[in-house]
Amino acid sequence: MKTIISNIDINDIDLNEIKKHAKLIKEGNTVIFPTETVYGLGANALNENAVKKIYEAKGRPSDNPLIVHICDKEEVYNLAEDISEKAKIVMDNFWPGPITIVLNKKDIVPKTTSGGLETVAIRMPSNKIAQAIIRESGVPIAAPSANISGRPSPTKGDHVKEEMDGRVGGIILGGDCNFGLESTVLDMTEEIPMILRPGSITKEELEKLIGDINLDPSLEKKEDNKKAKAPGMKYTHYSPNADVYIVSGDEQSVIEKINNMYKENMNNNLKTGVMCINKNIHKYEGLAIGLGNSLEEVGSNLFSALIEMDKHNIDIIYSEEFPNSGVGRAIMNRLLKSAGYKVIKA
Repeated sequence: MKTIISNIDINDIDLNEIKKHAKLIKEGNTVIFPTETVYGLGANALNENAVKKIYEAKGRPSDNPLIVHICDKEEVYNLAEDISEKAKIVMDNFWPGPITIVLNKKDIVPKTTSGGLETVAIRMPSNKIAQAIIRESGVPIAAPSANISGRPSPTKGDHVKEEMDGRVGGIILGGDCNFGLESTVLDMTEEIPMILRPGSITKEELEKLIGDINLDPSLEKKEDNKKAKAPGMKYTHYSPNADVYIVSGDEQSVIEKINNMYKENMNNNLKTGVMCINKNIHKYEGLAIGLGNSLEEVGSNLFSALIEMDKHNIDIIYSEEFPNSGVGRAIMNRLLKSAGYKVIKA
Protein backbone atom coordinates (compact mmCIF):
# COMPACT_ATOMS: atom_id res chain seq x y z
CA MET A 1 0.00 0.00 0.00
CA LYS A 2 1.30 3.46 -0.91
CA THR A 3 1.08 5.71 2.14
CA ILE A 4 0.64 9.48 1.75
CA ILE A 5 2.96 11.13 4.31
CA SER A 6 2.72 14.78 5.36
CA ASN A 7 4.82 16.79 7.80
CA ILE A 8 2.59 19.36 9.53
CA ASP A 9 3.72 22.05 11.98
CA ILE A 10 1.28 22.13 14.89
CA ASN A 11 1.94 25.86 15.26
CA ASP A 12 1.28 26.58 11.58
CA ILE A 13 -1.17 23.96 10.32
CA ASP A 14 -1.28 23.57 6.54
CA LEU A 15 -4.99 23.08 5.82
CA ASN A 16 -4.27 21.77 2.32
CA GLU A 17 -2.31 18.87 3.80
CA ILE A 18 -5.08 18.26 6.35
CA LYS A 19 -7.61 18.13 3.50
CA LYS A 20 -5.60 15.41 1.72
CA HIS A 21 -5.89 13.15 4.74
CA ALA A 22 -9.48 14.12 5.53
CA LYS A 23 -10.33 12.97 1.99
CA LEU A 24 -8.78 9.58 2.79
CA ILE A 25 -10.93 9.31 5.92
CA LYS A 26 -14.07 10.25 3.97
CA GLU A 27 -13.24 7.56 1.41
CA GLY A 28 -13.03 4.89 4.11
CA ASN A 29 -9.25 4.73 4.43
CA THR A 30 -6.95 4.82 7.46
CA VAL A 31 -4.86 7.82 8.55
CA ILE A 32 -2.34 8.13 11.38
CA PHE A 33 -2.25 11.47 13.21
CA PRO A 34 -0.76 12.90 16.41
CA THR A 35 -2.73 13.50 19.58
CA GLU A 36 -1.51 14.94 22.88
CA THR A 37 -1.20 11.39 24.28
CA VAL A 38 0.15 9.09 21.53
CA TYR A 39 -0.17 8.84 17.75
CA GLY A 40 -3.56 7.45 16.69
CA LEU A 41 -4.48 5.18 13.75
CA GLY A 42 -7.81 6.58 12.61
CA ALA A 43 -10.75 5.77 10.36
CA ASN A 44 -14.40 6.79 10.13
CA ALA A 45 -15.91 5.42 13.38
CA LEU A 46 -19.34 5.03 11.74
CA ASN A 47 -18.09 3.02 8.74
CA GLU A 48 -17.70 -0.69 9.58
CA ASN A 49 -15.49 -1.46 6.59
CA ALA A 50 -13.19 1.46 7.42
CA VAL A 51 -12.92 0.35 11.05
CA LYS A 52 -12.00 -3.19 9.94
CA LYS A 53 -8.98 -1.65 8.17
CA ILE A 54 -7.75 -0.38 11.56
CA TYR A 55 -7.79 -3.91 12.96
CA GLU A 56 -6.03 -5.19 9.84
CA ALA A 57 -3.30 -2.52 9.97
CA LYS A 58 -2.61 -3.22 13.65
CA GLY A 59 -3.12 -6.97 13.60
CA ARG A 60 -5.50 -6.22 16.49
CA PRO A 61 -8.13 -8.63 17.89
CA SER A 62 -11.55 -7.34 16.88
CA ASP A 63 -13.09 -7.71 20.35
CA ASN A 64 -10.82 -4.96 21.67
CA PRO A 65 -12.88 -1.72 21.59
CA LEU A 66 -11.71 1.46 19.89
CA ILE A 67 -11.85 5.03 21.18
CA VAL A 68 -13.99 7.41 19.14
CA HIS A 69 -12.45 10.89 18.76
CA ILE A 70 -14.60 13.99 18.32
CA CYS A 71 -13.85 17.71 17.98
CA ASP A 72 -17.09 19.08 19.45
CA LYS A 73 -18.57 18.14 22.85
CA GLU A 74 -22.09 18.20 21.43
CA GLU A 75 -21.20 15.26 19.18
CA VAL A 76 -21.41 13.03 22.27
CA TYR A 77 -25.19 13.26 22.16
CA ASN A 78 -25.24 11.81 18.62
CA LEU A 79 -23.14 8.81 19.66
CA ALA A 80 -24.25 7.98 23.21
CA GLU A 81 -27.23 8.05 25.56
CA ASP A 82 -27.90 8.09 29.31
CA ILE A 83 -25.27 10.80 29.81
CA SER A 84 -25.13 11.53 33.54
CA GLU A 85 -24.46 14.81 35.29
CA LYS A 86 -21.11 13.43 36.44
CA ALA A 87 -20.18 12.66 32.84
CA LYS A 88 -21.07 16.24 31.86
CA ILE A 89 -18.87 17.59 34.68
CA VAL A 90 -15.92 15.49 33.47
CA MET A 91 -16.43 16.68 29.88
CA ASP A 92 -16.74 20.33 30.95
CA ASN A 93 -13.57 20.21 33.07
CA PHE A 94 -11.25 17.94 31.09
CA TRP A 95 -12.28 18.17 27.43
CA PRO A 96 -10.47 18.75 25.21
CA GLY A 97 -7.83 16.63 26.90
CA PRO A 98 -6.46 13.17 27.73
CA ILE A 99 -9.55 11.50 29.18
CA THR A 100 -11.95 9.03 27.53
CA ILE A 101 -15.43 8.38 28.90
CA VAL A 102 -17.36 5.14 28.36
CA LEU A 103 -21.11 5.59 27.81
CA ASN A 104 -24.02 3.52 26.53
CA LYS A 105 -23.87 3.73 22.75
CA LYS A 106 -26.52 4.61 20.22
CA ASP A 107 -27.17 2.31 17.27
CA ILE A 108 -25.29 4.71 14.96
CA VAL A 109 -22.02 3.35 16.42
CA PRO A 110 -21.25 -0.04 14.80
CA LYS A 111 -20.42 -3.03 17.00
CA THR A 112 -17.15 -3.25 15.03
CA THR A 113 -16.12 0.05 16.61
CA SER A 114 -17.28 -0.88 20.11
CA GLY A 115 -15.64 -4.30 20.14
CA GLY A 116 -19.07 -5.96 20.21
CA LEU A 117 -20.17 -4.05 23.32
CA GLU A 118 -23.25 -1.89 23.94
CA THR A 119 -20.96 0.89 25.17
CA VAL A 120 -18.78 3.39 23.33
CA ALA A 121 -15.53 5.04 24.48
CA ILE A 122 -15.34 8.72 23.45
CA ARG A 123 -12.76 11.45 23.84
CA MET A 124 -12.07 14.95 22.56
CA PRO A 125 -8.33 15.46 21.96
CA SER A 126 -6.66 18.81 22.59
CA ASN A 127 -3.99 18.40 19.90
CA LYS A 128 -4.70 21.01 17.18
CA ILE A 129 -3.76 18.67 14.32
CA ALA A 130 -6.08 15.97 15.67
CA GLN A 131 -8.89 18.50 15.98
CA ALA A 132 -8.29 19.74 12.42
CA ILE A 133 -8.39 16.27 10.84
CA ILE A 134 -11.59 15.34 12.72
CA ARG A 135 -13.28 18.63 11.82
CA GLU A 136 -12.25 18.48 8.16
CA SER A 137 -13.31 14.84 7.85
CA GLY A 138 -16.76 15.66 9.16
CA VAL A 139 -17.06 12.33 11.02
CA PRO A 140 -16.03 10.97 14.42
CA ILE A 141 -12.75 9.09 14.07
CA ALA A 142 -12.08 5.75 15.75
CA ALA A 143 -8.40 5.63 16.61
CA PRO A 144 -6.35 3.25 18.75
CA SER A 145 -2.61 3.83 19.13
CA ALA A 146 -0.74 3.71 15.80
CA ASN A 147 1.36 0.60 16.38
CA ILE A 148 1.33 -3.10 15.66
CA SER A 149 -0.95 -4.63 18.32
CA GLY A 150 0.94 -5.44 21.52
CA ARG A 151 3.91 -3.18 20.72
CA PRO A 152 4.79 0.06 22.57
CA SER A 153 2.58 2.98 21.57
CA PRO A 154 4.37 5.54 19.37
CA THR A 155 4.89 9.07 20.69
CA LYS A 156 7.30 10.29 18.00
CA GLY A 157 6.70 10.72 14.27
CA ASP A 158 9.83 8.79 13.30
CA HIS A 159 8.66 5.72 15.21
CA VAL A 160 5.27 5.80 13.47
CA LYS A 161 6.81 6.07 10.03
CA GLU A 162 9.24 3.20 10.61
CA GLU A 163 6.54 0.79 11.80
CA MET A 164 3.43 1.77 9.82
CA ASP A 165 4.54 3.13 6.42
CA GLY A 166 2.85 0.94 3.80
CA ARG A 167 0.19 -0.36 6.21
CA VAL A 168 -2.14 2.68 6.16
CA GLY A 169 -3.55 5.23 3.69
CA GLY A 170 -1.94 8.30 5.24
CA ILE A 171 0.43 9.44 7.98
CA ILE A 172 0.54 12.94 9.44
CA LEU A 173 3.86 13.62 11.20
CA GLY A 174 3.29 16.39 13.71
CA GLY A 175 6.09 16.28 16.26
CA ASP A 176 6.26 14.56 19.65
CA CYS A 177 3.22 13.84 21.81
CA ASN A 178 3.08 15.77 25.08
CA PHE A 179 1.80 13.23 27.59
CA GLY A 180 3.22 10.02 26.14
CA LEU A 181 0.65 7.81 27.90
CA GLU A 182 -2.73 6.98 26.42
CA SER A 183 -5.76 8.72 27.90
CA THR A 184 -7.39 7.87 31.20
CA VAL A 185 -10.50 5.75 30.47
CA LEU A 186 -13.44 6.34 32.82
CA ASP A 187 -16.54 4.14 32.69
CA MET A 188 -19.55 6.39 33.35
CA THR A 189 -22.22 3.71 32.88
CA GLU A 190 -22.29 2.74 36.58
CA GLU A 191 -23.50 4.75 39.57
CA ILE A 192 -19.93 5.01 40.85
CA PRO A 193 -17.63 5.73 37.87
CA MET A 194 -14.75 3.30 37.34
CA ILE A 195 -11.27 3.85 35.92
CA LEU A 196 -10.65 1.14 33.34
CA ARG A 197 -7.26 2.47 32.27
CA PRO A 198 -5.24 5.00 34.30
CA GLY A 199 -3.67 7.97 32.52
CA SER A 200 -2.32 11.45 33.15
CA ILE A 201 -5.68 12.65 34.50
CA THR A 202 -5.61 10.88 37.84
CA LYS A 203 -8.13 9.25 40.16
CA GLU A 204 -7.33 11.91 42.74
CA GLU A 205 -8.10 14.77 40.33
CA LEU A 206 -11.37 13.20 39.26
CA GLU A 207 -12.53 12.49 42.81
CA LYS A 208 -12.16 16.16 43.72
CA LEU A 209 -14.79 16.92 41.07
CA ILE A 210 -17.27 14.04 41.13
CA GLY A 211 -16.68 12.08 44.35
CA ASP A 212 -15.89 8.39 44.72
CA ILE A 213 -14.30 6.52 41.82
CA ASN A 214 -13.55 2.81 41.66
CA LEU A 215 -10.56 1.18 40.02
CA ASP A 216 -11.25 -1.79 37.74
CA PRO A 217 -10.13 -4.91 39.66
CA SER A 218 -8.08 -6.07 36.66
CA LEU A 219 -5.66 -3.16 37.21
CA GLU A 220 -4.30 -5.00 40.23
CA LYS A 221 -4.07 -8.41 38.53
CA LYS A 222 -2.29 -9.90 35.55
CA GLU A 223 -5.28 -11.82 34.20
CA ASP A 224 -6.82 -10.59 30.95
CA ASN A 225 -10.30 -9.14 31.12
CA LYS A 226 -12.73 -11.61 29.60
CA LYS A 227 -14.64 -8.76 27.97
CA ALA A 228 -12.59 -5.58 27.87
CA LYS A 229 -14.58 -2.33 27.96
CA ALA A 230 -11.57 -0.22 27.02
CA PRO A 231 -8.31 -0.53 25.08
CA GLY A 232 -5.28 -1.77 27.02
CA MET A 233 -7.31 -4.01 29.35
CA LYS A 234 -6.86 -7.20 27.37
CA TYR A 235 -3.86 -9.05 25.93
CA THR A 236 -0.20 -8.25 26.50
CA HIS A 237 0.50 -4.63 25.65
CA TYR A 238 3.38 -2.21 25.14
CA SER A 239 5.96 -4.97 24.65
CA PRO A 240 9.34 -4.42 22.95
CA ASN A 241 11.35 -7.31 21.54
CA ALA A 242 13.36 -7.59 24.76
CA ASP A 243 12.19 -9.26 27.95
CA VAL A 244 11.15 -6.56 30.43
CA TYR A 245 11.46 -6.83 34.22
CA ILE A 246 10.53 -4.33 36.93
CA VAL A 247 12.94 -4.29 39.87
CA SER A 248 11.31 -3.43 43.19
CA GLY A 249 12.89 -2.23 46.44
CA ASP A 250 14.75 0.69 47.96
CA GLU A 251 16.84 2.73 45.54
CA GLN A 252 20.29 1.45 46.49
CA SER A 253 19.19 -2.19 46.57
CA VAL A 254 17.60 -1.82 43.12
CA ILE A 255 20.79 -0.34 41.66
CA GLU A 256 22.96 -3.10 43.14
CA LYS A 257 20.56 -5.83 42.01
CA ILE A 258 20.39 -4.55 38.44
CA ASN A 259 24.18 -4.16 38.19
CA ASN A 260 24.67 -7.73 39.48
CA MET A 261 22.17 -9.05 36.93
CA TYR A 262 23.95 -7.03 34.23
CA LYS A 263 27.18 -8.92 34.99
CA GLU A 264 25.37 -12.28 34.83
CA ASN A 265 23.81 -11.30 31.52
CA MET A 266 27.22 -10.29 30.15
CA ASN A 267 28.54 -13.78 30.97
CA ASN A 268 25.61 -15.20 28.99
CA ASN A 269 26.16 -12.85 26.03
CA LEU A 270 22.90 -11.01 26.70
CA LYS A 271 22.66 -7.25 26.12
CA THR A 272 21.11 -5.38 29.06
CA GLY A 273 19.24 -2.09 29.10
CA VAL A 274 18.03 -0.09 32.10
CA MET A 275 15.23 2.47 32.37
CA CYS A 276 15.52 4.80 35.34
CA ILE A 277 15.06 8.31 36.63
CA ASN A 278 17.66 10.72 35.29
CA LYS A 279 19.69 11.10 38.47
CA ASN A 280 20.50 7.38 38.46
CA ILE A 281 21.68 7.04 34.85
CA HIS A 282 25.39 6.98 35.72
CA LYS A 283 24.91 4.47 38.54
CA TYR A 284 24.10 1.64 36.13
CA GLU A 285 26.34 -0.48 33.94
CA GLY A 286 25.23 -1.18 30.38
CA LEU A 287 22.87 1.01 28.38
CA ALA A 288 20.78 3.21 30.69
CA ILE A 289 18.02 5.48 29.38
CA GLY A 290 16.80 8.24 31.67
CA LEU A 291 13.03 8.64 31.67
CA GLY A 292 13.05 12.11 33.26
CA ASN A 293 13.13 13.86 36.62
CA SER A 294 9.40 13.78 37.44
CA LEU A 295 6.59 11.26 37.05
CA GLU A 296 5.10 13.43 34.30
CA GLU A 297 8.40 13.21 32.37
CA VAL A 298 8.64 9.46 32.99
CA GLY A 299 5.15 9.01 31.54
CA SER A 300 6.02 11.14 28.53
CA ASN A 301 9.21 9.19 27.76
CA LEU A 302 8.32 5.60 28.68
CA PHE A 303 7.13 4.26 25.32
CA SER A 304 9.85 6.08 23.42
CA ALA A 305 12.49 4.47 25.67
CA LEU A 306 11.06 0.98 25.05
CA ILE A 307 11.23 1.57 21.30
CA GLU A 308 14.80 2.91 21.60
CA MET A 309 15.83 -0.26 23.43
CA ASP A 310 14.79 -2.27 20.36
CA LYS A 311 16.96 -0.07 18.17
CA HIS A 312 19.95 -1.12 20.31
CA ASN A 313 18.99 -4.83 20.02
CA ILE A 314 18.71 -5.15 23.79
CA ASP A 315 17.84 -8.64 25.09
CA ILE A 316 16.74 -7.81 28.65
CA ILE A 317 15.37 -4.53 30.02
CA TYR A 318 15.25 -3.72 33.73
CA SER A 319 13.13 -0.83 34.90
CA GLU A 320 13.07 0.91 38.23
CA GLU A 321 9.71 0.81 40.00
CA PHE A 322 7.61 3.96 40.39
CA PRO A 323 4.99 5.00 42.99
CA ASN A 324 1.60 3.41 42.24
CA SER A 325 -0.44 6.57 42.78
CA GLY A 326 -1.26 9.71 40.80
CA VAL A 327 0.40 9.61 37.37
CA GLY A 328 2.57 6.79 38.74
CA ARG A 329 -0.47 4.50 38.63
CA ALA A 330 -0.62 4.93 34.84
CA ILE A 331 3.14 4.42 34.48
CA MET A 332 3.09 1.21 36.53
CA ASN A 333 0.04 -0.03 34.61
CA ARG A 334 1.93 0.29 31.31
CA LEU A 335 5.17 -1.08 32.73
CA LEU A 336 3.49 -4.14 34.27
CA LYS A 337 1.73 -4.90 30.96
CA SER A 338 5.01 -4.45 29.10
CA ALA A 339 6.80 -6.77 31.52
CA GLY A 340 4.02 -9.36 31.55
CA TYR A 341 3.85 -8.64 35.30
CA LYS A 342 7.41 -9.88 35.91
CA VAL A 343 8.71 -8.16 39.06
CA ILE A 344 12.08 -8.89 40.70
CA LYS A 345 12.50 -8.05 44.40
CA ALA A 346 15.85 -6.38 45.11
